[in-house]
This record gives sequence, C-alpha cells and structure tokens, in this order.
Amino acid sequence: MTKDTDKAPGGGVERAADRLGTEPVGKLLLQFSLPAITGMLVNALYNIIDRVFVGWGVSELALGGLALSMPVMTISMAIAMLFGAGAANMISIRLGEGRRGDAENALNHCFFLLFGAAALLTALCLIFLDPLFSIMGAQEDGEALKFGKAYFRIIAYGQVFSMVGFGLSHCTRAQGFPKITMAGMLVGAFMNAILDPIFIFVFKWGVEGAALATIISQFASMVWILNFTVRKKAVVRLTPKLFKPSREITAQIAAFGSSGCLLQLAASCVQFVYNSSASKYGALSLGAASGGDIALSGMNIVNSITMLILMPIFGLNQGFQPIVGYNYGAKKFDRVKKAYVRAVGAACAICVAGFTAVTLLAEPIVKLFSPDGSATLLQFAPTALRLTMISFPINGFQIVSANLFVATGRPGTAILLSMLRQVIVLIPCILIFGRVWGIYGVASASPVSDMASFILTAVLVAFEMKKLNARMPAP
Repeated sequence: MTKDTDKAPGGGVERAADRLGTEPVGKLLLQFSLPAITGMLVNALYNIIDRVFVGWGVSELALGGLALSMPVMTISMAIAMLFGAGAANMISIRLGEGRRGDAENALNHCFFLLFGAAALLTALCLIFLDPLFSIMGAQEDGEALKFGKAYFRIIAYGQVFSMVGFGLSHCTRAQGFPKITMAGMLVGAFMNAILDPIFIFVFKWGVEGAALATIISQFASMVWILNFTVRKKAVVRLTPKLFKPSREITAQIAAFGSSGCLLQLAASCVQFVYNSSASKYGALSLGAASGGDIALSGMNIVNSITMLILMPIFGLNQGFQPIVGYNYGAKKFDRVKKAYVRAVGAACAICVAGFTAVTLLAEPIVKLFSPDGSATLLQFAPTALRLTMISFPINGFQIVSANLFVATGRPGTAILLSMLRQVIVLIPCILIFGRVWGIYGVASASPVSDMASFILTAVLVAFEMKKLNARMPAP
C-alpha cells in the first residue's frame, strides 16, 4: 500500500484506481477528500478575495454588479458539470468493472464536448450581452448594472478555460489522483490572489482588472490539468487522435452528469430570482436611493459566505464519489454504505461549525467586504446572513445524500432531491415571502426550502439503505 494517493504501487497505473476497492474506507475518504476540500476552499477563498478587493478598491455597489453576472457564469459551470462530472462518474464505474477502454473513450468525449460547448457559449454571451443584462433584475441605469456588464464582458472570453479545466478535473479525480486536481485549483487561486490587487490597486483597472485576473488564473489551471491528462502516469489518458464521436457515449455521459448540471442550472435560476427580488424589494424596503443595488451587494456577500462554508462539502462529495462509484460497480456494497455514513458525518460537522461562526460574527464578516460601507448595507447584510443560515446545520446531509444517488448511477433520484431544494420550493418561497415581508422575506426563503428537502431526502435514503443492506453478503 502507498501513502501517496497519486502514486500507483508497484508501478502499475491501474493500481491507483484498484485501491478504491481494497484500502480502508475511512483512509480513502481522507486521502481523496482532503485535497478536494483544500482545493475547493482555496477556490472559494479566491472568489471571496476577488469580491473583497472589488469592495475595497471600487465600491460597494460594484459587488452588486458582480452578483448580476453570476447567473450566466453558473450556466457555464452547469454545462461543465454535465460533461465533466458525467464522464467522471462513467470513468469510476467503468474502472470498477474493469473496462478501461470505455473509461478512456469517455474522457476523450468529455474534452471535445467541453471545448465545443464553451466556444459556443462564449459566442452567444458576447453577441447577446446587452439583452442578457437587461433582464438580470438590476435598477435601470444603476451603477450595479454598469459594473456587471464591464466585468462579464471580459469574463466571457475565459469560459473555455474555466469549463475545460473544471470539467477535466472531475475526470482526473475519478481515476484516483485527487492531488493533481487540488494542485490545479491552487495554481489558479494563488495566481488570482496575486493579480487581483495588482490590477485593481496598482493599474486602477477596477472590475475589469478583477475579471482579467480571473480568466488568466483559469487558463493556468486548465493548462495544469491538460498537461496531466496526456501523461503516462494517468490511468485514463486523453488521446484526441483516437477520438471517434459516439451519440451513445455522449448520451451516457449526459445522463450521469445531468443531476449536477440541473443543480447548477437551478442555481442559476435561483440567482436570477434572488437578484431581481433583491433589487425590487431592496428599493422598496431599505429606504435608500440606491436600495436595490445595495440589496444586490448584500445578497452577494451572503452568497459568498454560504458558498465558502459549502465548498468543503462539495470537496467531500468529490472525494466521496469515486470511492462509491468504484465500489458500487465492483458490487462491494458494504464499502458503499461505510463511505456514505462517514461522509454525512463529516458534512454535518462542517455545517454546524459554519452556522456557529457566522451567527456569532455576522457583522465583522460583512465589514470585511466593505469596511466603509453605507449604514444601509451594514444593517441589512448581517441580518440577511443570519436568516439564511437558520437551517444550515442540516444541509450537509442533503448534499451528500443527493450525491449518493449520482455515484450509484441513479441520477433521476438525485435530480429530484436537488430540484426540490433549488427550484420547487425555494423559488416560490422567494417570490411569496418577498411580497409579504419585503427584502427580509427574500432572505428567509432558503431555510424553509432546506427543511422541506431534508424531509424527503431522509425518507429516500432510508429506503436506499435497506436496499444496500439486502445486497450485502451475510456475515
């Protein structure tokens, strides 16, 4: 056995994946999740640093501009998730079944699908930039709208870098190399943290500087991941010259990745509804001339903090997925159950810790983004943050449980659970609560949605555990 999760013992690259079915589950979960958690945390931190620098170096209303660009950026991540996570799930299961050739074919399809989709999306975003932002919900002729367009006009050019790098990183992790994926995230994160202050404070490029720093960093991450996928060390290598398009394989990848994709698309819809509702009810409720833009900035801060806390859980999910996928494909159901139970415990602990910290430190956290912010922002944002976090301790269970169904090849159930929380309950709550209680009602919608999703998830997981128990060999 090796202590390095990225080295295959005995020189055989297949052994890097084989250990998913032999080494202790707890050890594997640590080995695969810690690099992913570290990478996701760093990724979240550099996004937060991006916003902190914009809040300090431009204005608090510029934070609202960045919020306006998020729905479109999330759509690009949804497409990357469709092909990247879909191919990764397929690779994990095929390796567990001993079908390495099929796993390699999935990786080749993933690369070309990501590149083609990213190029098309970039062209559409640049052509329809003005119509896109005209429906984003900001106050007409407001500062937030101007900042949002300036920022996204540059970000759009980097979508090929972000989508290809993000999508292929899933496939690298699925082969048994989580440290490679983590290193790619670290490369981009550190580069962004260095370039942001230079472009914003030294060159005085404002939000355009923040956007340029982001796409340069995304390019560096993409190059790192691509370099690994063509090396001999990879279990499944990228070989474009052997690529033969197949509708069947494309459909299989899309089926495996549909849950994560729909979750991201739902997140984009939610971001749009949040933005439009925050702008509308902020203008009515906050009693300030730029109340709508201030509410957008406040909700951007709220979303940044909640995502920072959720990122470790997403990283845990990424480490959890190849372990479950491989062992499910190898019919080692006792190991599937062990991995799930440990992952849920860790996710719940993260959520409780995050809830406690944010509840106690909401005001200092908001001031970190805008130390000289207006009295309206400094009053609204901490309250919105605490309201959003009310049900946070139960979120870890729901997120890991949805991923259980993805990793075991049943995306339909995962889609149901994800859509319940992100669309079916949440969006109506935002619209209804905003009409009744104004901007603070908008902030209160998330906890209600979380609780409803938790109940259904618990019922479905109980049935799933019974099925796994029935398929395990008698002791």
